[in-house]
Amino acid sequence: MSTENEAKETEKAQQEEVINQEAEQESKDTAETTEPALSPLEVAENESKEWKDKYLRLYAEFDNFRKRNAKERIDLIKSASKDLLKDIIPALDDFDRAISANATNDDIDAVKEGFELIRGKTFRVLEGKGLVAMDSIGKPFDVEHHEAITNIPAPSEDMKNNVVDVIEKGYFLNDKVLRFAKVVVGQ
Repeated sequence: MSTENEAKETEKAQQEEVINQEAEQESKDTAETTEPALSPLEVAENESKEWKDKYLRLYAEFDNFRKRNAKERIDLIKSASKDLLKDIIPALDDFDRAISANATNDDIDAVKEGFELIRGKTFRVLEGKGLVAMDSIGKPFDVEHHEAITNIPAPSEDMKNNVVDVIEKGYFLNDKVLRFAKVVVGQ
């Protein structure tokens, strides 16, 4: 039995030695991984570095966004008139055909009718894009819509401060003035 007791004691001693070695290893590991306590100044400097890094990243991200947005806006502006031009090209073709046909045509009424048809077609395309002509004759002069070229004596009392003649037609684009009408105003 004594050999059994000795074997048990030896085994127990070996287990204790393994436990002690593990404890020593853990204390070494924690000593290596544990950072020394930082002073408040060092903590503040570390936070300052972190905030500065976050700020620089955010600034760079915003700058990239701004550049991308500007590039997209330029691309949009460049291609904005594409649809309008695509729709007007057939009217330009009609003008070319009219010029060719008018070279040998002596009928002035046919020429006039052809140009009126082409003008109507062109104007319908522009109306489809939101263009509306101003109706100014006989209306009160409005600086929001009209540009007075000259004043003349009013032909009648009711035409005072009203538009007597239109020199250049004005246009609206989607309810905003695209071009002011150049008018003659009665005084």
